[in-house]
Amino acid sequence: MSGKKGLEFLKQVANYMTKSNAFDRCLQQIAITAGGDGNCIAEFKVAPEQLNRAGGLHGGFTATLVDVVTTYALMTKDNCLPGVSVDIHISYLKGAKENDIVIVDAKTVRAGRNLAFLECELRHKSDNSIIAKGSHTKYIGQGGSKKE
Repeated sequence: MSGKKGLEFLKQVANYMTKSNAFDRCLQQIAITAGGDGNCIAEFKVAPEQLNRAGGLHGGFTATLVDVVTTYALMTKDNCLPGVSVDIHISYLKGAKENDIVIVDAKTVRAGRNLAFLECELRHKSDNSIIAKGSHTKYIGQGGSKKE
């Protein structure tokens, strides 16, 4: 997975986004490990600030990861801008606890003229078991892919 909008591009985008004082700084510990051609893979070690009161990975943090990492994946497609979320859905299948290593794997399923459809899985690195699955629909308007 390489190309002009591949791994280095994604690392630059993530670095820029997490260096602000805005909400995205909660993603500073997420490392982009691969990407390009409509895909993005990230990895992180679950930290205390990402936990809910029961000691599991917070559902809101999981939803944020699906939102952001699928957007990064979309941005690697030719002629695609980040767009605006229209719908996001998360299914929580298994827990993750502090110090677990989590892989976030996002893919662009389709990017048309107005809408982009994206999917994402969060998995335990240790056994590849699925923690959560997400789907994300974004309005990309005229900035979408010219190829259908």
